[in-house]
Amino acid sequence: MKKLIALFMLSGILMFPVTTKAQDAADTAAVETPQAAAPAPVIVDDEVIAEEQSFHQVIKEKFIEGDPTYMSPVLICLILGLAVALERIVTLNLSTTNTKKLLSKVETALEQGGIEAAKDVTKNTKGPVASIFTQGLMRYTEGIEMVEKSIIAYGSVEMGRLEKGLVWISLFISLAPMLGFMGTVIGMIGAFDAIEAAGDISPSLVAGGIKIALLTTVAGLIVAIILQLFYNYLVSKIDSLVNDMEDASISLVDILVKHKLSK
Repeated sequence: MKKLIALFMLSGILMFPVTTKAQDAADTAAVETPQAAAPAPVIVDDEVIAEEQSFHQVIKEKFIEGDPTYMSPVLICLILGLAVALERIVTLNLSTTNTKKLLSKVETALEQGGIEAAKDVTKNTKGPVASIFTQGLMRYTEGIEMVEKSIIAYGSVEMGRLEKGLVWISLFISLAPMLGFMGTVIGMIGAFDAIEAAGDISPSLVAGGIKIALLTTVAGLIVAIILQLFYNYLVSKIDSLVNDMEDASISLVDILVKHKLSK
């Protein structure tokens, strides 16, 4: 038993220096060997946070800073204006007609089936140009002059339909900046009231009030700019359709005169 204990003690004495030397060697290597470069600490400041914000978050933050009481009417103008503009864009695009193709069909129908066949062609075609053609063909028996008068009269009706809704977009274009200016004036009044209540002009108090007040003006101007772009596009689209209507109407009268003379 004593021999066994002595053997264990001897083994422990022999292992201890080895372990100690190994640990010393490891420590020395750790000191001598340069450690891998630690990642640089990430410094997050207000600018980095602002850059990481999405566009939606920035808009939401500015909307709240500008006071929803005054920003909401401006937002409503934008929503309603865009709704009317998109509806007009879809309607005008659906109203576009290939006038050359329609005139060719009408001329062919006149030659093959007469006025009734031409009426069937125009009635089965969608768009203001086809409607004007239908009205003109319905007055064919009354003479070419009545055809021209009918085309002119019904052309005015179709033009009024094309311009439907533009007055509302124009209203929102004018109303949005006005609402923004009203919010700015009310905000400035609130800022001066705060200065009067404090009895001292605090830069932070004045700057904060003015910032909130001016945000409504910026929002109103942005809404007006967006709606103005849609308005100009719609006006140009309507002008293009009206020009097509006038050219096609003149061509239709020429076709009818030619058809009448050929009889």
